[in-house]
Amino acid sequence: MAEPETLAVGSGAAPAPVPPPARRRRLGRRQRQRLGRTAGYLVFVALLLAVVAAADWGTLADAFFRLDVAGEMFPEAITVALRNTIVYTLLAFAFGLVLGLVLALMRLSSVGPYRWFATGYIELFRGLPSLLVLFMVGYGVPLAFPNREIPGGVYGAVTIGLGVTAAAYMAETIRAGIQAVPKGQLEAARTLGMSHGRAMVSIVLPQAFRIVIPPLTNEIILLTKDTSLAYVLGVTATTIELTKFAGDALNTRVNPTPLVVAGLLYLAITLPLSQLVRWLERRAAKER
Repeated sequence: MAEPETLAVGSGAAPAPVPPPARRRRLGRRQRQRLGRTAGYLVFVALLLAVVAAADWGTLADAFFRLDVAGEMFPEAITVALRNTIVYTLLAFAFGLVLGLVLALMRLSSVGPYRWFATGYIELFRGLPSLLVLFMVGYGVPLAFPNREIPGGVYGAVTIGLGVTAAAYMAETIRAGIQAVPKGQLEAARTLGMSHGRAMVSIVLPQAFRIVIPPLTNEIILLTKDTSLAYVLGVTATTIELTKFAGDALNTRVNPTPLVVAGLLYLAITLPLSQLVRWLERRAAKER
């Protein structure tokens, strides 16, 4: 047998190269993020399906979604309760907007007492609960002025009680909007012969309100929910709002379906407003 041929030492022949081991392909950052989101979605869907499968929908529907109970709430739920809720919201917002504008201008004033008063007011009413303010307006004012009544009765009391609290928040929002307008525009208006007040009204405030429209719309949403506190003033059948109306129906029928109906009616107000806020924010971003 022929022996295998061997390479002589120093013959100059190089050994055959050994191929490197195959490397595992690493996932990129975007791929890892995509996998993480997919895993999160799957876990969320699994938990949601588990809750849906475990719930007793028959008992839940009988407790919260009885159509006969809901039907008895209409049309008063819309013609009285929903209407009053909207009226309370608009009145309190208008009052708070006017007062908030005055407070914002006082907050930016060069006169010290104006700034001190506005700062104290804002800090005070931002720290007090709206329920307490409503109670003090509804019962404290008549005691302090026994021979005078708040104009508008319950409507006036709700307007003042919710408005003075909302004004504290709106004042800071409007102040931020005014300060966001470049100072050069006010200075340019003054060089053209405009007074400071005329320049503020004609030049600064329109731009400031364009900036603060989204947060002011959010304030309307908050006021809509705060109208549920009007019950502390002792509302009547004609001045009742959604939450009190649903609570009375709950006590009458001993069924929580009226609360679900009230919640849906609140959403009928707040969801379109939320969409409006998003649209305004997108529009402002495009303008910028």
